Amino acid sequence: MIHPTAIIDPGAKVPASCHVGPYCVIGSDVELGENCRLLSHVVMEGPTKIGSNNSFFPYAAIGMAPQDVTYRGEPTRLEIGDHNEIREYVTLNRGTVKGGGVTKIGSHLLIMAYTHVGHDCIIGDHVMLVNGATLGGHVTVEEWAVVGALCPVHQFVRIGAHSYIGGGTTITQDVLPFSMTSAARETHAYGMNKVGLQRRGFSKERIAKIHHAYKILLASKMNTSQALEKLKSESDRGEDVDMLIRFVEQAERGIIK
Repeated sequence: MIHPTAIIDPGAKVPASCHVGPYCVIGSDVELGENCRLLSHVVMEGPTKIGSNNSFFPYAAIGMAPQDVTYRGEPTRLEIGDHNEIREYVTLNRGTVKGGGVTKIGSHLLIMAYTHVGHDCIIGDHVMLVNGATLGGHVTVEEWAVVGALCPVHQFVRIGAHSYIGGGTTITQDVLPFSMTSAARETHAYGMNKVGLQRRGFSKERIAKIHHAYKILLASKMNTSQALEKLKSESDRGEDVDMLIRFVEQAERGIIK
């Protein structure tokens, strides 16, 4: 299953179940899981550890050195989970020592063409990064989030779980969980991602509690601190609202409201 034009370093680990297409280059310290597919012209460097059942499309550059002026060749790494589809010209960089040394990609992701994931990013499961999404270093994207096409995301930003970011939106502050954010609305969170939550099987009761929390946080006349205290005082708020409260309290760059 290895094309004769592929170049694989003797230090790489490539199971027999993997398919390595024409003109792929796999460097040392790269470890592939079972049933991975490299279609053609894929370049991988290490240290990089990749799980099983991942597909890499032409001209993806995986595990290359971080784009950081302080990087001096330290053996930082990239870790990728299982069942991911990584499309054409995607770049996934390794971490830096100052950022913890590792870039982590979860499982069941769709990473579309020309997406860039910078050093020390942490990407959760079931995330979708649409064509041309650009994540600066140290970005965290939580599970089931969608980052739209051509979205630049500033370093150290957090993107909350189940959130949706419209195409072409510049993100410089944290994106609330369950929210919809768009440049068309002057880069504001303009509501709850109700359709996305319904598709993921959230009950009407869960959605109603999140919607209530959003009304208090975004649509009331209370400031953020007052809104959080109001939400904390409600005993039946549920785990989703608790997650929303923790997210806001831990925000270091501020949140998009």
